[in-house]
Amino acid sequence: MFKPVLSSQVENILIKLSKKDKKLVLELNKKIKQICMFDSELIEHYKNLRNDFSNYKRVHIGRSFVLLFHVDFKFEKIYFYKFDHHDKIYK
Repeated sequence: MFKPVLSSQVENILIKLSKKDKKLVLELNKKIKQICMFDSELIEHYKNLRNDFSNYKRVHIGRSFVLLFHVDFKFEKIYFYKFDHHDKIYK
C-alpha cells in the first residue's frame, strides 16, 4: 500500500471543487484511495506517459478530467502531480 502525497495544485483544485462540484471531488478522492491500495505490480496497470511526462502515469476521472501521478517505489509514495481537463493538462 502506498502513501498519497498531493501537490499544492491538486490540493487547491480540491478546495475549489468542493464548493462547485462535490460529485467530482468524491470521484477524485475515491480514485486516489483506489490507486494507493494497489501493490507495486498492479500499479503498472495505469498508462505510462511519454516525452516531457515520461515519469508520470495517468488516470481518467469522470469523462473529461485526467489525474497525473508519479510512483516512488523506494519510499512507497504516490505523488499526485496535476489534475485538469484533458484538453489542458498536457500543456
